[in-house]
Amino acid sequence: MATTAPIAASARRSHSGVLVGTAVMTVLLAITPFIGVYPVFMMKALCFALFACAFNLLLGFGGLLSFGHAMFLGTAGYVCAHAAKVWGFPTELAILTGTLASAALGAVVGALAIRRQGIYFAMITLAVAQMMYFFYLQMPFTHGEDGIQSVPRGTLLGVLDLSNILTMYYVVLAVFIAGFLFIYRVIHSPFGQVLKAIRENEPRAISLGYDADRYKLIAFILSATLAGLAGAVKAIVFQLAALTDVYWTMSGEVVLMTLLGGMGVPVGPAIGALLVVALESYLGAFGSWVTVITGAVFVVCVLTFRRGIVGELQALLRRSLPI
Repeated sequence: MATTAPIAASARRSHSGVLVGTAVMTVLLAITPFIGVYPVFMMKALCFALFACAFNLLLGFGGLLSFGHAMFLGTAGYVCAHAAKVWGFPTELAILTGTLASAALGAVVGALAIRRQGIYFAMITLAVAQMMYFFYLQMPFTHGEDGIQSVPRGTLLGVLDLSNILTMYYVVLAVFIAGFLFIYRVIHSPFGQVLKAIRENEPRAISLGYDADRYKLIAFILSATLAGLAGAVKAIVFQLAALTDVYWTMSGEVVLMTLLGGMGVPVGPAIGALLVVALESYLGAFGSWVTVITGAVFVVCVLTFRRGIVGELQALLRRSLPI
């Protein structure tokens, strides 16, 4: 009892710190439109931040590297856009439909991919993602390279007019915060602890009686669902569903965001996503050189911040603060 009490107290302090940090982050994000930051830029950053956090749930805490996560972002975007524009679904129902489509796709792909490990797992996800890319390229309802354009934003719950840019921003912010807190709760639940144990030593976890494949499949579906939520919201924000969200480069970008911010750190991928989106936006004048510059920044960060930016900052704080 004497040994567990300090551990429990430390856990409570950690959870309290995260709640305070989340509250501070929410306040800072809420005031950004009033301090000269373009709301559309922030909405794009928040959508990709949720996408990266969802990917981190799979890679950082499950140890599963997917090279095809863009298919969940793009699938939800296409389904949501089609449901809102063609089927006339209310905005909230269109977002839910797109998210459920990605969840269903995640269940199918996950059941196939978790039969293999390591690079074979990654290659299966990449192969399926490329199949989905060519599927969306050929299907009439996606309109090929033109994408689904002029997606109506409508109203949320019949009350919030999403054509208002500030209203749309705060809805996106609420979705991101809810998704972030959900991911945090998952990784600190008994399920999350078992998932981390499987990541560290799968044979030992199996020897303790845990069904590793079932845990990995659930993690894959959760990650796909949250990635789909990000894609559906993004389609409503930009009123567009396009092939770029399904292409393999998008899967590479989310890996970059996660490693840049800090793999296995809850808020790390969100910071990484913000940095990548900022680089792409503010260096747009350089044209195709943006990719080269982003790659150079990534190489420097990997060499100097082995745990990612947020991971290194946390390690520095642990070393500098007394225990």
